[in-house]
Amino acid sequence: MANGSVAEVKDALAQVGYLADEPAALVSFLAQQLGKPVLVEGPAGVGKTELAKALSRSTGRELVRLQCYEGLDEAKAMYEWNYRKQLLRIQAGGAQGSWDDVQDDIFSSDFLLTRPLMQAISSPEPVVLLIDEIDKTDQEFEAMLLELLSDFQITIPELGQISATTMPIVVLTSNDSRELTEALKRRCLYLWLDYPGVEREMEIVRLHVPELSEKLTRRLVEVIEMVRALDLKKPPSIAESIDWARTLLLMGSEDIDRETFAQSMSIIVKHRTDIALVAERVGMKLTESSAG
Repeated sequence: MANGSVAEVKDALAQVGYLADEPAALVSFLAQQLGKPVLVEGPAGVGKTELAKALSRSTGRELVRLQCYEGLDEAKAMYEWNYRKQLLRIQAGGAQGSWDDVQDDIFSSDFLLTRPLMQAISSPEPVVLLIDEIDKTDQEFEAMLLELLSDFQITIPELGQISATTMPIVVLTSNDSRELTEALKRRCLYLWLDYPGVEREMEIVRLHVPELSEKLTRRLVEVIEMVRALDLKKPPSIAESIDWARTLLLMGSEDIDRETFAQSMSIIVKHRTDIALVAERVGMKLTESSAG
């Protein structure tokens, strides 16, 4: 069900565990009211994919996800013909009917294997379509998406045009690893998501781990900020902040000193070179603050 105002969308997202800021709530509202796709860009781990999942939960729509990767093509994203089934039909019908009859049969929807984009378009119930990490594909793939994003329809040469019977909410995410085409951006509402500030990240952590004391929650978020300020291969995501909070709770920690940090650092730092850098820089600061 669509929500009637930005505030209602924000509340609905919060009720399913996603604390949206004003820009995210506005874009989520407009996506439902205007029926336009949303392009969400930002560093890895800031909640881009989670926004699409939260929209799915808050609107009661099924989530249809296309995970993008290098070399993704139309057959894996949209549809392909079931060649084995077609071959069996040709063999079965070869002696009984004309080639025209068989050809009409094998290029019908009964022989079509639907992939995520086609599933979202042909679904009788409205869905949330997540096209995740679009920046991992190439410009040819982007060009293929334009018809879908403009008119919510797909053209299959053998069957013709298939148009959406219900209007999907479409969310595309990008980690900004390459510049996306202007043609794609023109068709989308735009949202840049970045790491939250201390107060907002504390709210997010408290929402998911309410048992952690406010003092330790603040300490955790401040340490996470220190870690993210370093030149790392992979800064800690918001999900990893939440995982670390749960870890500290299970460890019975009351503070984050150098020893606690060393024991649990692998929850938030997951590259060997990053671990050495974080242990040296952040570990030293924690020693100084404990001594102070």
